Amino acid sequence: MPATATELNLVALLGSVKEELLEEMSRRVAAAGYPGLRPSHGCVFRYLDADGSRLSELAEKSGLTKQAFGEHVANVEALGYVVRVADPEDGRAKRVEPTQRGREVLELSRQIFADLEREWAEAIGVERLASLRETLLEIDALQTAG
Repeated sequence: MPATATELNLVALLGSVKEELLEEMSRRVAAAGYPGLRPSHGCVFRYLDADGSRLSELAEKSGLTKQAFGEHVANVEALGYVVRVADPEDGRAKRVEPTQRGREVLELSRQIFADLEREWAEAIGVERLASLRETLLEIDALQTAG
């Protein structure tokens, strides 16, 4: 028998929704002609600026160690979506820059997220989705303030 909404652990539910979202993103990105990307690669694209970002800054934003984030970058780089280059401002630092294919995936991802939000709004209603967004923003503000 499925658990009721009040029986579900909220953290587990949020995690499940995130995992399903990333899986759907991967399916749609692959279907659009960009194969090989896994849901875990989303952390690279999620924080990457269109003109590139320092590896250390990306790792910090993601909450991963530089080494762990570097592994994701290496995987995405092997697929041809990003390159690592020396930072012109600090020769010891590395920058991660999207290739043309990487920029295409960044733009496609924005479109897919917009499509998913429209689909959710159609399924649960614009007002409920807006309320969910507001509530999550409030919870996020509580977490970052504390």
